[in-house]
Amino acid sequence: MIKTLVTRTAEVDDAKTAIEEIKSQLGREGCLLKNTIGIIACHHEFVLSGILKGVCEALPFDIVGTISTGLSVADEHGSLLLTLMVLTSDDVEFEKILTPSLLTEPGRVITESYKAAVRTEKPALILTFAPFILQNSGDEYVNVISEVSGGVPCFGTLAVDDTLDFANSFMLADGEHYRDKMIMILIYGDIHPKFYIANISENRILEKSAVVTKSAGPVLMEVNERPVIEYFEDMGLVKASETQYAMSSLPFLLDYNDGTPKVSKIFVMLTPEKYAICAGAMPQGSTLYMATTDKDDVLLTTSKAVDLLLRDIEGHSGLLIYSCVGRGMTLGAEQFKEIELVKQKVGATLPFMMAFSGGEICPTQVSAEKAINRFHNNAFIACLL
Repeated sequence: MIKTLVTRTAEVDDAKTAIEEIKSQLGREGCLLKNTIGIIACHHEFVLSGILKGVCEALPFDIVGTISTGLSVADEHGSLLLTLMVLTSDDVEFEKILTPSLLTEPGRVITESYKAAVRTEKPALILTFAPFILQNSGDEYVNVISEVSGGVPCFGTLAVDDTLDFANSFMLADGEHYRDKMIMILIYGDIHPKFYIANISENRILEKSAVVTKSAGPVLMEVNERPVIEYFEDMGLVKASETQYAMSSLPFLLDYNDGTPKVSKIFVMLTPEKYAICAGAMPQGSTLYMATTDKDDVLLTTSKAVDLLLRDIEGHSGLLIYSCVGRGMTLGAEQFKEIELVKQKVGATLPFMMAFSGGEICPTQVSAEKAINRFHNNAFIACLL
């Protein structure tokens, strides 16, 4: 059994005050059980000011996570915030992995790091915190972890900050910060996590689908054996496709044609060759659908997902949520409306932490044999712990 505690501070200048706030919210000294891990999310200012390091040094357990631009626990939300979810247990165990740099051969590095840390038995869950590296693929991260672990459920996020070049999208481990390393938490014991995903309503899918006939990772070259730019021409989207992220309200839904649910992917920009770069792999043979999204659909799909998970909370002690920063962008001036919706629905029902994400990692299917782990864009993902 896991006991979950959540805490937060908006104090970005005074380490002593921030530490006092965090400790007072965690409660008495004896509240921690035999095994404990902390999951953190915060604005990058908490790193630059030294608050993150001070908080981590003041607490007697490992603390890992990522930078984010929107954060929430039950009683507060915002951008300039540090949130901490503490998992503690007498019979569930946590193993932290901090990989070497993923700038070269990320697949090999992840595989070797996992093999060096894993025990004889499989973990019940892998929580994953991954760096935003332009030349790397979130799909590769997820596929490698799935293969080396034998299909252990994998849940997590890519870091995201609010700078133009994402220069402060740090990975966080025990007060230190990194731009190029991955962190994993292997969780062992009798736990039964449940996963929930919201992306785009089925009735928002446009009729004109296309089969991916030529691609290289996230670079989409041809659909239906025609240049992808001609597909955009057919849809009247050539002008929009020429501006980076201009089609953020028109995400793709990708059907892998293997019986698993569709996964959302975002178009980023055109290359000089008029190929489409997406924020995730576009495998050949998959079917591509274009969909429309807006504020109403973001809130509708999130509301449905939260309603589903609230029916399943018996036997679970905490809720970890990541939502694509693109969903917040779709909400425009009301970027925290989705967070406010979650706070309203979950309330004090069980401890939760929510943060914006630069890419979402969550299974679409879980069986006794293995999980089908996917890398998502434009998704709301939730894990009942």
